Amino acid sequence: MTSLLGKDLFGEEIKPDFRGALAEEFLFPPFTVLNARDGAWQDRKRAWAAIGIDGEVGRTCEGKNAWNDLGTNPRVAESTKKIAAVGDGPTIFDPTLCELSYRWFCPAAGQVLDPFAGGSVRGIVAGELGFNYWGCDLRQEQIEANEEQASKIGTAPRPVWVCGDSGTELRNAPAADFVFSCPPYGDLEKYSNEPGDLSNMDWHAFVAAYRRIILKSVARLKPNRFACFVVGDFRDKRGFYRNFVGETVRAFELAGARYYNEAVLVTPCGSASMRATRQFNGGRKLVKTHQNVLVFCKGDWKKAAVAIKEPPHAE
Repeated sequence: MTSLLGKDLFGEEIKPDFRGALAEEFLFPPFTVLNARDGAWQDRKRAWAAIGIDGEVGRTCEGKNAWNDLGTNPRVAESTKKIAAVGDGPTIFDPTLCELSYRWFCPAAGQVLDPFAGGSVRGIVAGELGFNYWGCDLRQEQIEANEEQASKIGTAPRPVWVCGDSGTELRNAPAADFVFSCPPYGDLEKYSNEPGDLSNMDWHAFVAAYRRIILKSVARLKPNRFACFVVGDFRDKRGFYRNFVGETVRAFELAGARYYNEAVLVTPCGSASMRATRQFNGGRKLVKTHQNVLVFCKGDWKKAAVAIKEPPHAE
């Protein structure tokens, strides 16, 4: 196929440059494919790391193939090498995706609710951008690590992390302008021995508890507001996909939030190239290098969009 933009002086096809006007207005183009491998995306990630975000602090888990290389500051990179050597490690949330989600789907100075808080990234990014954040996690050591990091950075507004079971604590959560989270992927990673920890449950119990937490989260979401979960399908012990994406969509719609946007986040390959030959030759399994960004709307999407454009507290 002939390149639509022709070729340069060296005979290479000219590719469209999406930085320009769209980037100036939206930071990155609001397309359904978000490329975390892009140089500008990685530069933004490094900028967030430079303020002192260490998303891996306090993140201990058990589980194979659980590590996503953050690839930002040298200290994180060094710990990545050590963990990758034994094949274990916690997933780290992408601060650039976090920033985009807040800027695109939450009113200015709005309240963010995160029922699966985990590490520090979503809370600190929220505070640094002027959003209020409430997150819940089962592990006290994780909460303490998050608090210590927020203190060192001097994040304001100060994120609020609550230790406890989201199924119980959400009743005390503030009314939210945006629900935003990355839930545990079933038993792929085990974060604690707490009986209420979803990562300790079998699949059917997990889905039931997951739906209840989403129901309670949507109940705390104000009318005419958005919610966003970052998820990805994962395999059961027999090697088949669980359809976690579909379960998430179903849970939100049962809770009264309609499925509104879907984007694919193309993630860095990390160790995927080292696993590809064995994984594909052994069972024709494609190596997963993406996540799904699912956006839902409670109420009228037109009013939700208007609220994002309004000045703080204008409603």
